[in-house]
Amino acid sequence: MSELITIGEPMVVLASQDEDLSLTNAVHFRKFAAGAELNVAIGVARLGHSVDYVSSIGDDPFGRFIFNEVKKNQISTKYLEMTTEYWTGHYLKQRVTTGDPSVYYFRKNSAAANYNPTQIDQIDLSNVKIGHLSGIFAALSESTLATFKHLNAKLNQTGVLTTFDPNLRPSLWTSETEMIECTNELAKYSRIVMPGVAEGAILVGSRDPVKIANYYLDQGIETTTVIVKTGADGAYVKVRGKTPFCVSGFQVNHVVDTVGAGDGFAVGLISGLLEGQSLRKSVERACAIGALAVQAPGDNDGYPTRAQLQDFLTQQKKNRRVKDETNDVIK
Repeated sequence: MSELITIGEPMVVLASQDEDLSLTNAVHFRKFAAGAELNVAIGVARLGHSVDYVSSIGDDPFGRFIFNEVKKNQISTKYLEMTTEYWTGHYLKQRVTTGDPSVYYFRKNSAAANYNPTQIDQIDLSNVKIGHLSGIFAALSESTLATFKHLNAKLNQTGVLTTFDPNLRPSLWTSETEMIECTNELAKYSRIVMPGVAEGAILVGSRDPVKIANYYLDQGIETTTVIVKTGADGAYVKVRGKTPFCVSGFQVNHVVDTVGAGDGFAVGLISGLLEGQSLRKSVERACAIGALAVQAPGDNDGYPTRAQLQDFLTQQKKNRRVKDETNDVIK
């Protein structure tokens, strides 16, 4: 039995090693396991928690690579099915020295996109504490949208805490209007909703964290908490009926790859809550792991072990103390 359950499309990313070259011109690539929900599963497992990852992969080299990576990260493969009918999704990712890298997906009609809602009925949720859901899986196909809703309903029926990351991927939807309407509808049924400010601009028409949080609390059937990711600044947190608060981000000296930072944020939040930490402390951990994520290549390479996380937090506290002492000097 696992503490966390998540469902999504596992993918192989072929990450360019040629800095600032377009994907057309790049010739050197490194292979990683990726996919938003798999990133979260890997990060939470790396911090010592038990995880069930639900999905389907093709019986092909990419699928077998993913299966081995899931096992290597000590994530349960009980609900990771392998099929000969469909292939495993993958994508190319650019390497850049500034800004976000461009990506190119090969995922249409993948094994995960053909996951069936009836397969959810085999899952045992009796000891699950948190269920993490993402808008990406819902966007893959009509079948995955129905699967998402079915699992979400079962999680709520059994009293499992649900977290939802919109994780917008416009290319997966038929239109922006459909993406906005469906994503906001799905958010209603999760206890904790975690949009970023850029997503808020699209989904609710504002980059103001207060307006974003109020929108999801006002529309939410299940929603009690909204955590708005504000990039390097940290996060804005509002719990229904309580005073909102902000959590500061962490200093990053060199950004290597921004992909996976949002999933790293989810890793920190979920692992903190699983360990009984306060919401504020869990969000602080979320910001820390998000900062670590952007300093490493690969979508989840920067996610820390427990010891690495503690070292990072200790060093950050020292840096902040030195900075505060320097600012106190009378010149």
